[in-house]
Amino acid sequence: MRGAERSVTDATRSVTDAARGTTNAEPFVVSFRRVSYAVPQVSTPIIAGLDLDVRRGETLVLLGESGCGKTTTLKLINRLLVPTGGEVLVEGRDTREWDAIQLRRRTGYVIQEAGLFPHFTVERNIGLVPSLEGWNEARTRERTHELLRLVGLEPESIAARYPSELSGGQRQRVGVARALAADPPLLLMDEPFGALDALTREQIRVDIEQLWLDSRKTVVFITHSIDEAVLLSDRVVVISARPGAVERVIPVDLSRPRGLDARRSPRFAEISDEITGIFLSRGVLREGRSGLAMPTLPG
Repeated sequence: MRGAERSVTDATRSVTDAARGTTNAEPFVVSFRRVSYAVPQVSTPIIAGLDLDVRRGETLVLLGESGCGKTTTLKLINRLLVPTGGEVLVEGRDTREWDAIQLRRRTGYVIQEAGLFPHFTVERNIGLVPSLEGWNEARTRERTHELLRLVGLEPESIAARYPSELSGGQRQRVGVARALAADPPLLLMDEPFGALDALTREQIRVDIEQLWLDSRKTVVFITHSIDEAVLLSDRVVVISARPGAVERVIPVDLSRPRGLDARRSPRFAEISDEITGIFLSRGVLREGRSGLAMPTLPG
């Protein structure tokens, strides 16, 4: 590990441990050890030989072309899938040793379409896991309203609405609030902003980053956008074409918070160009006559 990367990582870990009131905490929240995942009807494994550690308190972004195993990787963390080879550790324990329900309640999960129950109100959607955990009604309601404010929504005007009555951006914010409801230490986000228009996506990106900084969650995030990967992450993990494995790990040493003007940073351009070069060399991206206008991977 290079010295600069080690310094940034150690500083992040120290701040996170202090915020949690812990010392010498296990540095890796998630570890993949030579992990493979294959399905019988497909000749090529989806993942093969994946080695990866996710450090406590960091935001790690998985970046790769469609079909390389990014979503499979997330599902292996919360045991929606079980590896066919190797082991996945969460807090030092093999996921096969965890009670699946307990593991998933400790792991917030946000997907592209928010995944809200259409017949539940916003308040009931967010409060579902706390109520399953045995929280009383008053505590659940207080937590729900607190989270709505944290994600930039007014409880008084939105808590009683149904998902069909919300805009796409509002649904995604509610999805994030629901994932945070029982205060899980680990948050998995699978292209949560992919269906949003560019302006809404950018504002939510800024707001969610601030929420992460305040809560000090460990986040594993999937995107097809190179810009989004650099703006959100502490490290970008480039996943190879199927079978998926770690091709490159790129530390992102931009200061936080990374507001709306973060793209103006020369360092942002350097990191984005480095990542873009990887996909150009693979042939996933191609230069047009006027250059590469939008560094977003086909999905």
